[in-house]
Amino acid sequence: MQAVKEKLTDMKEMRKAKAEAKAEEKEEKEIAKVRMEVAHEMRLAKEAEAAKARHIAKASQAIEKEITKRSSYMTDY
Repeated sequence: MQAVKEKLTDMKEMRKAKAEAKAEEKEEKEIAKVRMEVAHEMRLAKEAEAAKARHIAKASQAIEKEITKRSSYMTDY
């Protein structure tokens, strides 16, 4: 009878250990998923920042071109 009780206790402990390990693994997977999402969003932010810089540079060139064009009109008069 004592052996059966010990075996049942051992089985309970094994189930508990497995459940804890599974919960820990699930938590680690969730953390990894969040890290991947953060990395993805950071990449998108960097790309958007680069695109913004490119658009600003393009706008600056257009302004310079327009200033040059207008200043040549002003000197012609």
